[in-house]
Amino acid sequence: MESFDVVVVGSGAAGLTAAFTAARAGASVCVLERDSVVGGTTALSGGWMWLPGNALARAKGTGDSLEEARIYLASETGPHFDAARVDAFLSHAPRMLDSLMQEAGMAFLLGEFPEYHPDEPGSRSGCRSVCAMPFDARALGGSRRLLRPPLPELTLFGLPLMAGKDLLHFYNATRSPRSAVYVLRRLLRYGWDLLRYGANTQLMNGSALAARLLHAVLAEGVQVRPSSPVQALVEERGEVVGVSLSGGRVLRAQRAVILACGGFSHDLERRRRLFPHDRLRVQHRSPVPASVDGAGLALAQSVGGALEDGLPHAAAWVPVSEVPRRDGSTGLFVHFVDRPKPGFMAVRSDGRRFVNEANSYHDFIRALLARDAADDAQAFLLCDHPALRTYGLGAVKPAPFPIGRWLRNGYLMRADSWEDLARQAGIDPARLRDTVARYNAHAARGEDPDFGKGANVYNRFLGDPGHRPNPNVAPLVQPPFYAVRVVPGDIGTYAGIRTDARARVLRADGSTVAGLYAVGNDMASIMGGGYPGPGITLGPGMTFGYIAARDALAVPGG
Repeated sequence: MESFDVVVVGSGAAGLTAAFTAARAGASVCVLERDSVVGGTTALSGGWMWLPGNALARAKGTGDSLEEARIYLASETGPHFDAARVDAFLSHAPRMLDSLMQEAGMAFLLGEFPEYHPDEPGSRSGCRSVCAMPFDARALGGSRRLLRPPLPELTLFGLPLMAGKDLLHFYNATRSPRSAVYVLRRLLRYGWDLLRYGANTQLMNGSALAARLLHAVLAEGVQVRPSSPVQALVEERGEVVGVSLSGGRVLRAQRAVILACGGFSHDLERRRRLFPHDRLRVQHRSPVPASVDGAGLALAQSVGGALEDGLPHAAAWVPVSEVPRRDGSTGLFVHFVDRPKPGFMAVRSDGRRFVNEANSYHDFIRALLARDAADDAQAFLLCDHPALRTYGLGAVKPAPFPIGRWLRNGYLMRADSWEDLARQAGIDPARLRDTVARYNAHAARGEDPDFGKGANVYNRFLGDPGHRPNPNVAPLVQPPFYAVRVVPGDIGTYAGIRTDARARVLRADGSTVAGLYAVGNDMASIMGGGYPGPGITLGPGMTFGYIAARDALAVPGG
């Protein structure tokens, strides 16, 4: 029987941070991943981490404070504010990042993102979210083949784009010589990578974070084992002492088992119980890996762990569109950056707007699901021809990329009048005509009296800074007109296993399950069902991975 001090189940950022922390403290560590690749949902994500009080912000002198962050979280979570776990997160988040920078040599950059509700008390702009610096995959050697590739729908023909200045250069490539040069350099580097290595080597976003963490754990001697699904937890006298794998193999964990399996985005039974809309005609679609199916939750519950499922929202919602692929399969495009641009609007099938399109992805779907017509949980993103060719729409890239393929496969709908587009999409034609007319009358002046699009710093950050007077608002007047259908999706689940401030799994009576921890999306979110800002899943996930490893090994100050 093999034996390790710590066994981590799952290889996303939370699990790999726990593994690095334990190994750095002198423990023997094994990471078990059920998929054939590592990185979990992290490798598909934007890679941002919400970490108040981080060293990068301190060095910049932003004036952030943990007390302000606590006030913001209290405002955001309301009756679901968990003071003990929030305080543990806030006190350990800066230490976790310091550890990765100083002990693992990882490099990060400070984001410019405002938080998603900038008018709430304690909110800050551009100082609490950090992202891994781009990483050269060649540093992993042969292990780079272990890393999960990004979603193809969120790349430019396989080239990853980073939110912020990188993406802005690609938008402006046909309008700015400086941006054109930047884009040309990126494309030349990508072309060289394909010729020399057969794949992109300049990793960005969540791929860069997962790669840096994988590099760090391998350097510490951690054993990372893909294609190793855990069948059961092993108990002795009420304590978890290991895991059982296929074929009856057992790995003993002398100090702890840490669950970091990513939540339950593809657990259909849990989803239908916790996502009311997933029982409807228009069903939920999730872009996270298919292996994220509630295995960690089931393992914890099998030994008495309790599920926290009373949050107002059981997942981090996001609008997605279903993308026909050339091979006949269907991909998912996550609508992060198109909605806030000028010249776009969103309506339900009844032809009415329902939301400020420039609000966060979570708030967009919250508004969609809050409507009375809950049996039709779908929406349509609309734009006119100049907006489509300037910014793109979903998987459809802006000019000079052709759009014929998207029209032929039905992903993109097009018509010369709003009534014809409505009939094609299944939208109420008369009401859509009236909705667009009202929107355009105000948008011509850069106004949106119905939903306030462009009224706060977060909205404006995601708009087009060169568009005046409102970077988020322009009338939709020049045909042809276009539509893409979107449905509710998620980028991670919130409902999860109850834990204490040390990430220990709790039973329904509040007692701990000895030897067992849950982190990442296996752990019930501290965000109370809300989404305060960029990186609020990865930041706490990694921080509680750090806390769990130190607690399991009784590291002083842990």
